[in-house]
Amino acid sequence: MFNIANVQAAPSPDLLTPDNSVMLFVDHQPQMFFGTGSGDRGAIINATVGLAKAAKAFNVPTVLTTVAAESFSGPLLPQLAEVFPGQEIIDRTTMNAWEDSALVEAVRATGRRKIILSGLWTEVCLVLPALSALGQGYEVYVVADASGGVTPQAHEHALQRMINAGAVPVTWIQVLLELQRDWARGETYGAVMEIVKEHGGAYGLGVVYAQSVIGAHAAG
Repeated sequence: MFNIANVQAAPSPDLLTPDNSVMLFVDHQPQMFFGTGSGDRGAIINATVGLAKAAKAFNVPTVLTTVAAESFSGPLLPQLAEVFPGQEIIDRTTMNAWEDSALVEAVRATGRRKIILSGLWTEVCLVLPALSALGQGYEVYVVADASGGVTPQAHEHALQRMINAGAVPVTWIQVLLELQRDWARGETYGAVMEIVKEHGGAYGLGVVYAQSVIGAHAAG
């Protein structure tokens, strides 16, 4: 029940923060990209790497997983692996990542309840773990532009299925800025601006322009 006496300048507990979330990257691999037809592959790669750099900048725990890397799908996207040098990549045989005990244990070990999920393909390798995690009480945030399906319809229908089950659709820029949330947060401001300039398209060019005209600390 709404009580105006409780209104205050405070963030919603529903917001993603560096302390309440874990990122899970599922099957960003060559063979999976070959079959992706829901959007521009280069744009998906750009969004994926931007999202990964957001995780790195805010020290968000990150789990990397592949499926049949040596027998069919190939290695993890090199640009993604480069963001997390030396980190273990959990390879699976299961299409549903949530049926792999090593992966589930890696997520559990973070102690986080909000899963920021991205991967290929949306209609298989995302929807299956999303529904499984939701069924066990996790909150799932699906990064739509860092994911892709075989067709536009497959991608959209899978997103809708996850939304109907309680998942929240987001974009990589949305995640980045939600983690920052205050331009006065100086410890991550510089990293966020570099990520935006490198991966944010026209927004990134706007930052380049603003910083050249206004100064290095132009915000937003």
